[in-house]
Amino acid sequence: MASLNNASWTTGLCGCFDDAGSCCLTLFCPCVAFGRIAEIVDQGATSCCVSGTLYMALASVTGMGCLYSCCYRSRLRDQYRLQEKPCADCCVHWFCEACALCQEYRELKNRGFDMSIGWQANMEKMGKSGATAAPQMNPGMTR
Repeated sequence: MASLNNASWTTGLCGCFDDAGSCCLTLFCPCVAFGRIAEIVDQGATSCCVSGTLYMALASVTGMGCLYSCCYRSRLRDQYRLQEKPCADCCVHWFCEACALCQEYRELKNRGFDMSIGWQANMEKMGKSGATAAPQMNPGMTR
């Protein structure tokens, strides 16, 4: 059976050096990066603050924030039909959490989101006030 998820990511897992700002954010403030990712992927159903706080609490208390964040990688991949590369989502987050978050952050930026303003402001900026569908990008297009 052919995979439904066959589009390529707009950047590689180790493409952090192409976007120093995202790289620094995910390295030094992963809770902020994750919160922003979660808000966009959840299409505003959860807030950046709540998701980031929960991520930080899990990471601080159990050291397992990656178990929470890998679920959002799966959701992001499903929304954009991205390949599960270079390995399973949970493995990517387990072995390289910072790189995984940075790649997801860049992916959403490359798809037209301003990650610092949240879901609702992005929808207003895109002229889709109240919209619930994530903007799609032609898989062959990159910035």
